Amino acid sequence: MTSTTDRPLLFLDVDGPLIPFGSSSGRPHTTAGGSPTSPDQGNPLLKRLDPERGPRLLALGCQLIWATTWMEEANEVVSPLIGLPELPVLEWPVPCADKGPHGLHWKTSHLVEWADGRPFIWVDDEISTMDRLWVDASHPGPSLLHRVDPITGLVDADFCALAAWLRLVVPT
Repeated sequence: MTSTTDRPLLFLDVDGPLIPFGSSSGRPHTTAGGSPTSPDQGNPLLKRLDPERGPRLLALGCQLIWATTWMEEANEVVSPLIGLPELPVLEWPVPCADKGPHGLHWKTSHLVEWADGRPFIWVDDEISTMDRLWVDASHPGPSLLHRVDPITGLVDADFCALAAWLRLVVPT
């Protein structure tokens, strides 16, 4: 995996995978809270970001792409708190409408279109069986639609699953 175009894509959602919805009490959790003058001071949920997730995502060797309604704010607010560089942002059509059968997530067809046949991973907490079926039928390259538990966000088991898929897909 030398050039950006050779690497698999990893489409990344923020709410759920990076900002878990569950309480962080009862589990070890290092928070990425900002300073009193940082842009996150008005959003208490940003304290749930784990600064270790950024380096772990980078270590996967994929081309990371924001696939979130946070849009460019993901680069402005989230990236610095978890140690990610500025990433490409998948632009959603306005309005974000479904393109496909009933039950297909509104992001799915746009991700496949953006991937344009390249291998990709989609990390989100709203992936369904319909999304998997549609991608299998519509995308000619390998894909992994990885649903993250929105209560816990990305955990060790998720990173292991992503790395295992990449070992199968990316020639060494």
